[in-house]
Amino acid sequence: MGFDYLLFPGRHHLLTRFQAEFLTRVAGDATVVWAVTSANHENTKRNPIPYHRREAAIERLSAAEGLRSLVVPVFDTAPTDRFAAVTVKNVEVATGLALTPGNAVVACSTPAVAALYAGLGFTVLPVEDDPALPEPPERPWDVLMRLAAGDERWRELAHPASVDVFGRYRLAEAVRAVVNDPVVGDEGGLTATRDYRTYVEAFAAGADRKWRLVREHVRPGRIVDIGCGAGAVLEMADAEPALRESDLIGVEVARHLYEECVHKKAQGAFRNPNVFFYRRNVLGGAVFAPRSIDTTMTFALTHEIWSYGARMESLRRFVAAIYEHTVPGGVWINSDVCGPDGRDQLVHLRLSTSDGANPASPVAELSGDVAAYVGGLSTRARLDQFAVDFRFPFGYRPVSDDVVELTLGDAMDFLTRKDYTDNWLSETQEQFCGLEMADWKGLLTDVGFEVDAASHTTRNDWIVENRLAPVASLHRPDGTPLDWPVTHALLIARRPLNT
Repeated sequence: MGFDYLLFPGRHHLLTRFQAEFLTRVAGDATVVWAVTSANHENTKRNPIPYHRREAAIERLSAAEGLRSLVVPVFDTAPTDRFAAVTVKNVEVATGLALTPGNAVVACSTPAVAALYAGLGFTVLPVEDDPALPEPPERPWDVLMRLAAGDERWRELAHPASVDVFGRYRLAEAVRAVVNDPVVGDEGGLTATRDYRTYVEAFAAGADRKWRLVREHVRPGRIVDIGCGAGAVLEMADAEPALRESDLIGVEVARHLYEECVHKKAQGAFRNPNVFFYRRNVLGGAVFAPRSIDTTMTFALTHEIWSYGARMESLRRFVAAIYEHTVPGGVWINSDVCGPDGRDQLVHLRLSTSDGANPASPVAELSGDVAAYVGGLSTRARLDQFAVDFRFPFGYRPVSDDVVELTLGDAMDFLTRKDYTDNWLSETQEQFCGLEMADWKGLLTDVGFEVDAASHTTRNDWIVENRLAPVASLHRPDGTPLDWPVTHALLIARRPLNT
C-alpha cells in the first residue's frame, strides 16, 4: 500500500513509545501529519497541556525517530459528523496540502472517529486497537492518567520526547493539579450548565457598582482580581489615574471568561501596559509568590469555592492561600453573598400559590426547556422543585398549603435563587448561606488576618421589594412577622504589618 502522507489525528497530550514504534514501522518515507485537536484548550481535565508544549514534544519525537512531520493545530468544535472533513480542511488551510484517499491514510484507534474518516474514503490503520497485536498497549490518555495518579511507570510507557518536555516545563505537576482538582470540570469551568454569555453581561453591568464599593480600600501596587470574570472590574481600575503605576492582574479559571479577557486586552481595552491575565485555580496550588500581592479582590467567588469544593475545607485553603501571597499591610477585599445571622433558627415561610402552576409533585430530573418549566411554577411549587435540584441538605415541613417550616438559612438559600430560572441547574449547585458574618470573622482571624472595621453586611432591598415581598413573607413559629435578613457581606481583611 503506497501513500505519501499519514494523517495522525488526536489530542496528543502525551506521546508513547508504542506510537513511535508504530509510526517508524508504518510511515516509511511518508510524511506524518499530526492533527492536534483541541489545540485552543489547555489547563482543563480533558485538555491539560497547551498546544505549544504538545507541538514541542511531537517535533522532538520526530527528530529522534527520523520522521518527517507536519504539525497542524485544530481548534475545538462542537460535536459534529463533519469532524473528519473539518480536520482535513484545517490541514489544507494551514499547510496548503490537500489530503485525499489517493495520497493519504489515517492512523486512528477511536472507532467513532475512524468511521468518519472511512466515510470520506480514507483507509484507516488501527494503532493501539490493532487485533494483530498480542495484547493491546496502553493508550496515551491511560499513560497520562498514570502520571496524574502519581504512578511513575508512566515514564516507562511515554516516549522520551514527552518525558523530556514534561520535565523541563514542569508539566507533570500541572497535569496532576488540574486532573485531580475537585472544583473545576472537564472543560475548565465550574459547571457544564452555566450560560457564560449571561454571566459576561452581568459582570459588565455590575462592574461600576463593584468598583465603587471597594475603591477606597484598594492599596496600590500589585492588584489582583481572582475570579475576574471578563475583566470588567479591572477595566474600572485601569481608568484610575492613582493606579497607573500599579500592576493589574486578573485570574480566572473558566476558559470561556479567560478567553474574553485575553480578547479584550488584544483589542486595546486597557491603557495600562502592565495588565496580565492568568488561567489558574487558586485551590490547585500557589499562583503568586509569598508576600507579593498588595491588594486581592474577589467578587461573588467564595460561595462558589464553598459550593463546588469541600465547603469549609476548601474555603479555608483558599483564605490561607490569599493570606500567604499578601504582603504585610496588604488587603483582601471580598464581596459576596452571606447567610443571615442566626441562620439555623426555625422560621415559617409563607409562599404564593397563585403566581404559577402547582403540579402534584416536582420533577425528579429536569430536562428540555428548564427555564420555561421552572418559570411557570408558583413560588410554593418552585420550593418543592428547588428541594429536588439543590445539591445540599435541604429540609422543610409543610405547615399548610402555603406555609412551610424550615431554617432561616434554607429559606434564604431558596428565596435568593428562586428567580434564576435561566441558569436553574447551575444555581441549584451553589449554596449562598453556608456562612454568616460571625463565621467569616472567625475564619479570617483564625488564618491570621485582621478584620477591618469597615467590614459589614447589607441587604439588597431591590430584591426584597421586587422579588421577595410580593410573593413571600417570613414569620417566627408563633406567627410574629420577621424582617428580611441580610443578603451580602463586604469583608476587608488585612495582613498585619508585623507578620
